[in-house]
Amino acid sequence: METRVSHMPETRLGSGLVSRTPEGFFRIPGLCDVHVHFREPGFSYKETLITGSRSAARGGFTAVCTMPNLNPVPDSPEHLLEEERLIAAAGDLVDIYPYGALTRGERGQEAADLEALAPRVVAFSDDGKGVQSESMMRALMTRCRAMGKILAAHCEDESLVCGGYIHDGEYARTHGHRGICSESEWAPIARDLRLAKETGCAYHVCHVSCRESVALIRRAKREGVDVTCETAPHYLLLDDSCLQEDGRFRMNPPIRSRADREALLEGLLDGTVDMVATDHAPHSREEKSRGLAGSLSGVVGLETAFPLLFTGLVRPGILSLDALLDRMALAPRRRFGLPLRQDDWSLWDLEAEDTVRPEEFLSLGRATPFAGQPVFGRCLRTVHRGRTVYEVK
Repeated sequence: METRVSHMPETRLGSGLVSRTPEGFFRIPGLCDVHVHFREPGFSYKETLITGSRSAARGGFTAVCTMPNLNPVPDSPEHLLEEERLIAAAGDLVDIYPYGALTRGERGQEAADLEALAPRVVAFSDDGKGVQSESMMRALMTRCRAMGKILAAHCEDESLVCGGYIHDGEYARTHGHRGICSESEWAPIARDLRLAKETGCAYHVCHVSCRESVALIRRAKREGVDVTCETAPHYLLLDDSCLQEDGRFRMNPPIRSRADREALLEGLLDGTVDMVATDHAPHSREEKSRGLAGSLSGVVGLETAFPLLFTGLVRPGILSLDALLDRMALAPRRRFGLPLRQDDWSLWDLEAEDTVRPEEFLSLGRATPFAGQPVFGRCLRTVHRGRTVYEVK
């Protein structure tokens, strides 16, 4: 490996998060993503636990938490068995921590077998669907509080979606698309924060996308509510002025306005937004080939998250490298009680110029709004539990 001269912004190498090799490369902690969809069991044509794990390792991740919108839905120990078997067969490329479903079949009508699942899952969520009933959410929070488990919520009021599929903003109005209003996200967050304060539940908000949500969570934290939240790289780096007539720009919640993006960045800087997760959600090529209106919602992000955020936030001096690593490696583990091992790390050439090339992804998914974008940072090696699980050949 050749020696490189770094021109990147200063980082506190004494913090223990980052070390520099004699060649000028950077060793960082194994990243942790608390929100991924690996699609097995049930939808292995989109992604498998093995291909998802390879994708994670290539992106520098050594731990992921897999969402429960599967078939069968892990709403009981019996339904979790197949997912656990597949996790065991994935070859220990990364640590995989499954979520349990909050409700039977993620239908929001009947609580899942929470107490029986609790010792075997990292947390509970119905990600992909919001719990519509306030009384149901209160009961779920009460039970999660009694078990000491996190409730991670997909916040979406279905009565306010009205057939929308992108943000209800300028692009939707000028291009004849149906928009999703921001209230469909922030209204259930407001409800849930009130219930979390009432029940004492450890509450985590998934994929926050709008400024009202950030303001509500900031205020709740000041009031002592046990709440954390995540956002994703596409919400921090893009807004609806970046949209194109292509299914790779469709995700749920949608990319919103510039003001929303700026509020998310402010929240990331002041600690309101605790962590970054990818919401890695692969679909088949055909499912993403129907344009904005017809494609399924979801994009992939494990292989691009760190280079994109390093390029977009660290190099311009918006966020320090230490702060980015806190949001991507330490904060997720702190909140979800996951170990950070000294023998979990990745090695990066942070001066390497690259381009996002979906055709080279190890994930089966190819849809990303960042296709063709230049980035800095290339993962050279990922080590998990002392064993190399990814290496540039």
